[in-house]
Amino acid sequence: MSEEGYVEERSMSGAFLAVVAVALLAGLGALVWCYGLQNHLAASDQKLAAAQQQNTDLVAKLDATNARLRATSETLGQSVGMTQKQIELRTQSILATQKAQTAKLEQEQAATAKQIGAVSSDVASVKTDVGGVKTDVAATKSDLETTKSQLQRVVGDAGVMSGLIATNHSELEVLKHKGDRNYYEFTLQKGAKPTLLSTVKLQLKKADEKHSRYTLNVSADDRNIEKKDKGLDEPVQFYTGKDPVLYELVVNVIEKNRVSGYLATPKGSPQPAAKP
Repeated sequence: MSEEGYVEERSMSGAFLAVVAVALLAGLGALVWCYGLQNHLAASDQKLAAAQQQNTDLVAKLDATNARLRATSETLGQSVGMTQKQIELRTQSILATQKAQTAKLEQEQAATAKQIGAVSSDVASVKTDVGGVKTDVAATKSDLETTKSQLQRVVGDAGVMSGLIATNHSELEVLKHKGDRNYYEFTLQKGAKPTLLSTVKLQLKKADEKHSRYTLNVSADDRNIEKKDKGLDEPVQFYTGKDPVLYELVVNVIEKNRVSGYLATPKGSPQPAAKP
């Protein structure tokens, strides 16, 4: 073989080897690429599965959230409905209370107006009564003046000019208010025990209603004095005391077995002893 042929053959072998080496490298590269692609695909499948699982979880959570929202909405609707009903009931209660209070206030106002009317009527009545009282006072004053003018001075059975004589209770009240003497009213019953007046005792012995005459005993200074057949409104006089002073009695009423009148004693005369 010539040297040129050998060189050419050697060149062809080198090229073939280079091609084979390149092919091997390409095949090896393809294998590496396939292996890497397979791993990448597996990782992608894992990520896709994880993403799908997350999506499934999200869907489940979303469904649960929607369910809670629906429940909350229903509860809220019920609460709003109950609240509306409660508001209506409360409103009705308030209106009923206001109506009752208004009616009560109207009744109280009517009662107050009635009371005011009654008070006004009472005030008018009181005014009328006051006017009547004034009239009565004036009339009484006039009667007193008339009574004073009618009081008499007469000579008693002892021959002494008596003080003013009262013929009834009203005139006696006038004499009492004058304050000139002490006055003791009495009623004597026939057959009764002696009645103590001031420092003397009086006992009725006889009463003649038909003829207006009476007889009584006067006990004074340990002695009895009979005053016989005395008349109505007649001053019956007697002296009594350590330093004798004039006592005077007058009978204004003579009935069957009973007489009534008064005993007059001077101011400063002995007073009756106090009862124990």
